[in-house]
Amino acid sequence: MRGSEIRNSEQELQQFQLRVGIAGVVVIAAFALLGARFLWLQVLQHDVYQAKAEDNRISIVPVTPNRGLIVDRNGVVIARNYSGYTLEIYPARVKNIERTIDELTEYVDITARDRARFRKLLAETRNAESLPVKNRLSDEEAAKFAANRYRFEGVEIKARLFRQYPFGDVASHVTGYMGRINQQDQQKLEDEGVAANYRGTDYIGKGGVEATYEAELHGNTGFEQVEIDAAGRGIRTLSRTPSQAGNNLTLELDMRLQQVAEIAFGERRGALVAIDPASGGVLALVSKPGFDPNLFVDGIDPQYWAELNGSPDKPLNNRAISGLYPPGSTIKPYLALAALETGKRRPSSSIFDPGFFDFGGRRFRDDKKGGHGVVDLYKSIVESCDTYYYHLANDMGIDAIARFLGPFGFGSKSGIDLAGEFAGVLPSPEWKIKRFKQPAQQKWFPGETISIGIGQGYHSYTPLQLAQAMAMLATGGTMYKPRLIAHIDNPRTLERRDVPSEVLHSIALRRDNVEFIKRSMAGVNKEGTAQRAFAGATYSAGGKTGTAQVIAIKQNEKYEEAKVAERHRDHSLFIAFAPLENPRIALAIVVENGGFGARAAAPLARTVLDYFMLGKVPAGMDQPTPEDEAASGEEDESD
Repeated sequence: MRGSEIRNSEQELQQFQLRVGIAGVVVIAAFALLGARFLWLQVLQHDVYQAKAEDNRISIVPVTPNRGLIVDRNGVVIARNYSGYTLEIYPARVKNIERTIDELTEYVDITARDRARFRKLLAETRNAESLPVKNRLSDEEAAKFAANRYRFEGVEIKARLFRQYPFGDVASHVTGYMGRINQQDQQKLEDEGVAANYRGTDYIGKGGVEATYEAELHGNTGFEQVEIDAAGRGIRTLSRTPSQAGNNLTLELDMRLQQVAEIAFGERRGALVAIDPASGGVLALVSKPGFDPNLFVDGIDPQYWAELNGSPDKPLNNRAISGLYPPGSTIKPYLALAALETGKRRPSSSIFDPGFFDFGGRRFRDDKKGGHGVVDLYKSIVESCDTYYYHLANDMGIDAIARFLGPFGFGSKSGIDLAGEFAGVLPSPEWKIKRFKQPAQQKWFPGETISIGIGQGYHSYTPLQLAQAMAMLATGGTMYKPRLIAHIDNPRTLERRDVPSEVLHSIALRRDNVEFIKRSMAGVNKEGTAQRAFAGATYSAGGKTGTAQVIAIKQNEKYEEAKVAERHRDHSLFIAFAPLENPRIALAIVVENGGFGARAAAPLARTVLDYFMLGKVPAGMDQPTPEDEAASGEEDESD
């Protein structure tokens, strides 16, 4: 027994020693691995991990640049910046956003609209580092939150620049507005290779010159190296690369003239475009109703956004460049000029107007019952005789009409520096073939040419095209590209880049023919359809009234405005230039559903031209403009 026990002890000892040996090898191997890892981390990878540690300690913070100013031709500021504080939530760092907002209301006034806007941003914005829950904090709110910031992980106060439009909805379709950068915007920035320059920038120009000249206005983003604590809060700034402010834009627009035009419009719908015939500079561009771009600055309120989109008046549509209207009788001066240029008519060419024109078994009526009697070319424009132009259109034919009107810009985009321009329709047999698919619809009928003669039928043009054509006639045949920008200024170098006038083309017109048309248009204001609107004018101006049908009237049915729904009533149009010699302004006006051109559009034109020519201010402009306040704080019913 005793020998057996001795033998077992020896065996156990051997097994123990074996285990100890194995354990020792494992321990040595483990320490060897630790040593190797230590050597790898502390020696071989020292620089790499030191850089990573430095990155954790130092944050690169973008410094957003000041956006460039937008001013009118007289230096009146249309769009500027101001600084303010926003309360920002970092969604990735907040466990329960709704509860956090509830708790924040103890220190900051967060309204139901603020909440709705924040939810909208949260739903529409992906990978956003932070989102504003409250914009433009008061000093008291900022102080209250700062004292209690330790209670709110993932909530910070940020200082940023806000865009401000001192004139509100005046010229809103010209300026555009600032909107939050969405996925589509981000993708476009990446495609253009400028995404890095928008780090830290939440808003981008949308619509108007804010969008067209985004690259000029934005500037260059700067950067700061900031030392941060464990909670990610900045301790001190280590270095700074300053941002560079965007360039300032000076428009051709005369903001005072723009105000006069918009006040004259009142609550009516429509558009007005005024152009300098000698340069193509846009002096005024009105689209009514408009919208207040300031309401987009904080992030558009969902309720207001729904109202804008759902309104039957379509306030977001720029009628001046995308509204399409029949020109009505405003087309007659161009057809008269075509007749003179092609030899189809002479100034003395006369017809007898019985009040109608029979063609192809259909009677085309003049708007004056009983007709105008004997009518020559001058009288046809002054009194706007439809019957004269029924005859003329039939004699010229649709091909000749289309060939002559095309170079005046009818049916073509002008190339203005705004997005969203429509081309309109200059009717012709070729256009009709492209427009319709069925062979029966593609055929051009002679009776359609008759309607073309008085600006009805398939005619469809923008107010900008009407103004551009008027400017071209005023110059005697030279067409300039319409432009809003006069020059671009670099606030850092004080360098100025002029945006030169661009001649699109010129057509050879006989001077005596052009002067005859211009004198005839002056006669419209002195003795014709617009004489009441221009009674007592001390300056010379040419004009032409127009009335455009909105809905077709049956052949033997009489149009009675009072019995027609307001939105189905005729549009009121007027084109004009002034002065008669050496014109300095050409304009076109459309008042939707305004009735006869002499009733609505012509008086509006008189108000605008009175200001432009005489400096006469309408009653609604007795109050000072925003810039004035800032300065004082510092020191017959036919068409």
